[in-house]
Amino acid sequence: MSAAFDLESTESLPLNGISRRDWLKGVGALSGLALTVGVTGIVRAADVAMPEKKYGGAAMPGGTVDNPLVFVSIAADGIVTIIAHRSEMGQGIRTSLPLVVADELEADWSRVRVIQAVADESRYGNQNTDGSRSMRHFFMPMRRVGATARVMLETAAATRWNVPVSEVAAKNHVVHHAKTGRQLGYGELAMEAAKLGLPAPAVVHLKDAAEFRYIGKVKFDSIDFHNIVTGNTQYGIDTRLDGMVYAVIARPPVFGGKVASFDATEAKKVPGVLRVIELKGSPPPALFNPLGGIAVIASNTWAAIKGRDALKITWDNKDAGNNANYDSATFKATLQDAARKSAKVMRNDGDVMAVLDKAKNANKLIAAEYYIPHLAHATMEPPAATARIANGKCEVWACVQDPQAARETVAKRLGWKAENVQVNVTLLGGGFGRKSKPDYAAEAALLSQAMDGKPVKVTWTREDDLRHDYYHTVSLEHLESTMDANGKPQAWLHRSAAPTIASTFVAGAKGESASELGMGAINIPFVIPNIRIEAPEVEAHTRIGWFRSVYNIPHAFAVQSFVAELAAAAKRDHKDFLLELIGPARKINPAEMSDKTNYGESPTLYPLDAGRMRQVVERATKEAGWGKKMAKGSGQGLAVTYSFMSYAAAVVEVVVSDNGDISIPRVDVAIDCGPAITPDRIRSQVEGACIMGLSLALSGEITFKDGAAVQGNFHEYDVMRAFSAPKEIHVHIIEHPFDLPLGGVGEPATPPIAPALCNAIFAAVGKRIRDLPIRDQAKKAV
Repeated sequence: MSAAFDLESTESLPLNGISRRDWLKGVGALSGLALTVGVTGIVRAADVAMPEKKYGGAAMPGGTVDNPLVFVSIAADGIVTIIAHRSEMGQGIRTSLPLVVADELEADWSRVRVIQAVADESRYGNQNTDGSRSMRHFFMPMRRVGATARVMLETAAATRWNVPVSEVAAKNHVVHHAKTGRQLGYGELAMEAAKLGLPAPAVVHLKDAAEFRYIGKVKFDSIDFHNIVTGNTQYGIDTRLDGMVYAVIARPPVFGGKVASFDATEAKKVPGVLRVIELKGSPPPALFNPLGGIAVIASNTWAAIKGRDALKITWDNKDAGNNANYDSATFKATLQDAARKSAKVMRNDGDVMAVLDKAKNANKLIAAEYYIPHLAHATMEPPAATARIANGKCEVWACVQDPQAARETVAKRLGWKAENVQVNVTLLGGGFGRKSKPDYAAEAALLSQAMDGKPVKVTWTREDDLRHDYYHTVSLEHLESTMDANGKPQAWLHRSAAPTIASTFVAGAKGESASELGMGAINIPFVIPNIRIEAPEVEAHTRIGWFRSVYNIPHAFAVQSFVAELAAAAKRDHKDFLLELIGPARKINPAEMSDKTNYGESPTLYPLDAGRMRQVVERATKEAGWGKKMAKGSGQGLAVTYSFMSYAAAVVEVVVSDNGDISIPRVDVAIDCGPAITPDRIRSQVEGACIMGLSLALSGEITFKDGAAVQGNFHEYDVMRAFSAPKEIHVHIIEHPFDLPLGGVGEPATPPIAPALCNAIFAAVGKRIRDLPIRDQAKKAV
């Protein structure tokens, strides 16, 4: 297999040792870019895609509708080039989507090259890589693009041979005429195919699943693996341009703060420091704007860091309002107070309050509260961006999940039109939602402008990353229930008190939105006659952003922990109790649960399928040996979630030592994400979600004091090390035919991990943990 990383830009990394510019010159010498499929005016994926509603193409954040203008080109030497328009951050999408195109094209994968798309909505449609929807939204369009190119090549061959097109067939980069044994390579046909008109959709036939050569195959290495492990690829932090200078920025510790005054005298004495520049921030809401502060420009990053250390800055927090007093310990009490009062009703089945009042009077009320702190994304590669301004154009190189948002943000901050900004997408060393917010790209552009167009690379240190993140929301979940004499829940009250991501975009936005509550709070399929979900209005005092699986994390922790508590109160096996609560196999319209958003997807295509939820529970517990005899101090815990159109159940096995240390011998995760397009990538994503979920549960916490984040590096914000990881992670993929709508993969397996872990600790030592992170709580139980 041979495929290369490249950026669709004037300057980029080599393509197998040849620059993109030289490669294009070479293609020109071979009679030009012979066949291009997907370029505007030739074959757009929008033209050849199946109807959007049928395959779940829905509005994306910001209102952009998926309209991928992804293209395929074939040179005279037979090399097939496929544009990757989604950002690669370890999930494998730069391989997976081109693989789908290549399969339908009948291309030889060893002769395929991949070029990363620049930000360009007019050609590529929405490029925001989040929401676990890249494959979900683009599987069918990419199949149609590949199939269209294949039909054009077959038509060109049939025309040359003067035979019916029905007599020819493309196979592995060659078009064959079975009757005469004639054959032509793709490169030989490319020019002729390019002259043909676009085939009618009716003649563009897709393969049967049995004919797939790449799709659904168990093992298929990423095109980037070799270059990553040998250091021959480019992340945002790796960008190098001639004449480039380096910048770090001292940003206001309090969100909404600004510079009152600064003294750069000592900073300018640091060898290598070139300039000190004040960046103006913007008042809340945050949007994707830079925070402002003082930038130190130097000839190298270390000099810039030392220069920043020497700055003397006085911060002005008068415009920060209550943010300046933000204290996470005090705010926890604020959340508790809000969660214990009646609030805005988001779902109301039956008469929950009457049933619970009666239970309270009879001393049969069961109640619990669960706390989840702010979490930082802590991507392996902190944010980084390089910008250069020349001839009225700004070019940016950055590790961004949303290149179009980067383009628009940079243009707005410069006061330019978007067409004068080009954003080149590098590999991302992790994203998890943080790199959907391109504030760092705007910082680089503004500094290049201040440096008269000189290329400037802005590097965020780990301290910058942890103290100026768009954090996962803090949350307090309050639940109440009561059960009848047979141990069946009769009422369910859930108040979810958490700041909303909307506060990042709308000043004063309070409490969770319907779509946020639709992530595992409103849309519970439980067979309970009385259900009430409420959303207290609480403020945000820092930047809140998307995080891997978003509000599913706190909701799943609370819901799945509370189910385990109810099972224990009923003296029932947790698995049996959970399955009974989910009820019989059936498909539920989300609107019946007051979920009108359904992750932006069609409720007809994506009902909540209780049968599939049951299946992942049954599979995970079977594979884990649920109910087996456990040694003293050992236990198993279970949890299940529906997240981003997929179902995931986890069984975590723990051992709690006599001194309270926790070890995790085994985790089993069953995932149902619909058809498995690239099973090995699914497996790796679930494994990563498992590690991340455990890390967050055990030690993830960002706290605030006097408005500022306290934690600054990994000695304070701990992440799971290799020696603490589970000894075994077993991923069980539920198989489905390829005509079922696809679910998400990157996010769904994260939410069930924390509740399954805490449920396992309870099974092991009888200690119920309701506040995250766990840290030393298990030690107090032994």
